[in-house]
Amino acid sequence: MTRLRGRLLVLQVLVIAMIVVLVVRLWQVQVVQGSRFVTVATETRTREVRVPALRGAILDSSGRPLVRNRTTLVVSVDRGRLERMPDGGDAVLRRLSAVLKVPLSKLKQEIRACGPGISRPCWPGSPYTPIPVANNVNPRAALQILERQEDFPGVTADIQAMRDYPNGKDAAQLLGYLQPVTQSELEKREGLKADYSGVDLTGRDGLERTYDSALRGAPGLRNVQVDRMGKVITVNQQSDPVPGDVLVTSIDANVQRIVEKSIDQAMQEVPSSDGAAAVVLDIKTGRVIAMASRPTYDPKVWTGGILEKDYRRLLSDKSGKPLVSRAIAGEYAPGSTFKISSASAMIADGEPLHGTYQCPGSYNVEGRSYPNAGGMSLGAISLHEALVKSCDTVFYKAGYEEWLRDGGKTPKAKVKEPMPNMAKAYGFGKRTGIDLPGESAGRIPTRAWKLDLYNTTKSEMCKRAKIGYPDMKDQSRAAFAKRLANENCLEGMIFHAYEAVNLSIGQGDVLVTPLQLARAYAALLGDGNVRSPRVGWALMRPDGTLKQEIPVPIMGHLPVNDETRTYIRKALSEVPSDGTAAGAFRGFPMNVVKIGGKTGTAEVYGKEDTSWFASFAPADNPRLVTVVMVAQGGFGASTAAPAARRIWEGIFGIGKGDDGKPLKPALPDGKPVTRLPAISRETQ
Repeated sequence: MTRLRGRLLVLQVLVIAMIVVLVVRLWQVQVVQGSRFVTVATETRTREVRVPALRGAILDSSGRPLVRNRTTLVVSVDRGRLERMPDGGDAVLRRLSAVLKVPLSKLKQEIRACGPGISRPCWPGSPYTPIPVANNVNPRAALQILERQEDFPGVTADIQAMRDYPNGKDAAQLLGYLQPVTQSELEKREGLKADYSGVDLTGRDGLERTYDSALRGAPGLRNVQVDRMGKVITVNQQSDPVPGDVLVTSIDANVQRIVEKSIDQAMQEVPSSDGAAAVVLDIKTGRVIAMASRPTYDPKVWTGGILEKDYRRLLSDKSGKPLVSRAIAGEYAPGSTFKISSASAMIADGEPLHGTYQCPGSYNVEGRSYPNAGGMSLGAISLHEALVKSCDTVFYKAGYEEWLRDGGKTPKAKVKEPMPNMAKAYGFGKRTGIDLPGESAGRIPTRAWKLDLYNTTKSEMCKRAKIGYPDMKDQSRAAFAKRLANENCLEGMIFHAYEAVNLSIGQGDVLVTPLQLARAYAALLGDGNVRSPRVGWALMRPDGTLKQEIPVPIMGHLPVNDETRTYIRKALSEVPSDGTAAGAFRGFPMNVVKIGGKTGTAEVYGKEDTSWFASFAPADNPRLVTVVMVAQGGFGASTAAPAARRIWEGIFGIGKGDDGKPLKPALPDGKPVTRLPAISRETQ
């Protein structure tokens, strides 16, 4: 009995202790910490929702849309909320799969985080934002999701704006594409988190990237109270989103279409070609009228998430890396189109502008013979004829003699290097600074460059001089590479005579982009100023008022006097009628509009020649420059020049179209639009 009483006493003590603890805890929660928990409870029912702004459209110079918005029903999934469910949200995804008629496996792929070893589709954006899993959703399906939120927690359906490309593949690399902002970007880029709505996309390339902040606008903010199912009870605070600005470009959609079609035809006519590019520049303003690159792609592949096969194709060497714009990033030897720089250097270095030059069939440099194309021999000629007929030996001699004056293999303490320095003055060897990402700098070989290259590659070259290239399948090419490695190991620091000779005609280690070449010709033919080209012309507010006109910076001025520039222009004006491009322009009505230009054929080891044609019109008072490049296209006169002719015919409305009707000029009188267009909501 005594034992039982003892046990009951212990039990009573325990019960009383538990009651005391409970009372103390209730007092702490309700009295001491009551206000804090009330605040926390209120906050758990409060949601801050960022409302995306309508992204600004991208228009051509006449106000025609290059990129616009279209609205679509989008279903999105909150992955974080699904992951907190007991089954990881599997039941919700199964129900969603049935409503959307999308395989469950595809939905699971869509909401995976992208990363190493994860193939597309996957989600490259922040894990804390809703993930779009279906676009162009049937309204009935969206209504089911919205009305049965208890069956679809973490799933939303709303109307969103998506990018639309009315001109298809035209100017794909120039326009760029959109992708979600990643979590790391939100954390690293100061200010981005405040500007990013969570369902917005950010520009990843082209104009979309350069002008992203202006195009994106500012998201709105809604502070709402929700119930336990996530349904909105009331709106506490709301600010409307501010639509993005409209970007008006200097691109003319009609000229762009002509350029795209012309380089397509050029590549079709030459099966060996593996790439092409064309640029049309306004000489007076430095603005880009058209720019195209091949191979290309359809930018709509990014809309709604890209498939793995499409993503791999865009990055594949086999497909030619269509994401890369060969107009601004492709580096090629320019061939004889480079002679405008060499001729300018010759005159600046003391050669007579109106003198007589010998044009033999070949020129001997240190025991090696450098021939003219086809062994052409013209005897005593003027510099004018040397440019019209593209006599290489005139330039070989000038380049070699300049090299000798600088000390030859043993350079003087201070070298002049007239040709490399003139090339740099024309803007070669450095980026133009165009308002597009991914531009390449090209290369102008100099003595200093050669020494830097030697110091960087010496150990590897000397190693290869011994072991060769056993990994190369082509034995003859491997043997050549080994001999070259041995030469570079022993004399890699020396700028040789053959390099100076090659430089004079735009061969060897000289590399330029099509845009650089167009910019150089625009400087020569215009006011002598070297400009940084621009595609963007102005930013307009959604109501059509001007916010900002985008200026074209002047980067320098050619060290070439007006007399020399006029002389070279007049010589180039005869190339399509009496020079190397005469065959390509046979029958062209020069009395209607006279075209000037320069062909270029650049040799590439192990491949077909690179075909170039740099041209301008009207020849007597140039306003536009057109440069066409076809990689592995053969002679400049046979591939690039005919492509340029088609572009000029389209611009001026010469000849007949595919339908047999007279062509309508894309630019009447060959003059680009000079006034900003009036824009309206319909264009956006």
